[in-house]
Amino acid sequence: MSAVTAPVAARLFRIVAVAEACSWAGLLIGMFFKYVVVGDEIGVTVFGPIHGALFVAYLVVTLLAARVLRWSLPTTLLALAASIPPLATLWFERRARSRGQLSEPVPSAR
Repeated sequence: MSAVTAPVAARLFRIVAVAEACSWAGLLIGMFFKYVVVGDEIGVTVFGPIHGALFVAYLVVTLLAARVLRWSLPTTLLALAASIPPLATLWFERRARSRGQLSEPVPSAR
């Protein structure tokens, strides 16, 4: 029996997916100001490490959620790939929620 329940894994996944996307947005805004507007690095200096930590957290939580929620390998790989393009974790979270992949898995008949 897993120490993390399906509802906890789903909630944690949702929180980290949204946070990772927000950190991506912050980093993109910081890069825009650095390279286009003023040449100031403060946005990148602040959001770079935050995004890096949330990126790693997203990968770990995705693997945890995939195990607890019994995602298929293609779903798990898609969730992991969603960490790369900006804001794609939001897309994947909505997709998984709409397909019932963030709810209690049905017990398998043995």
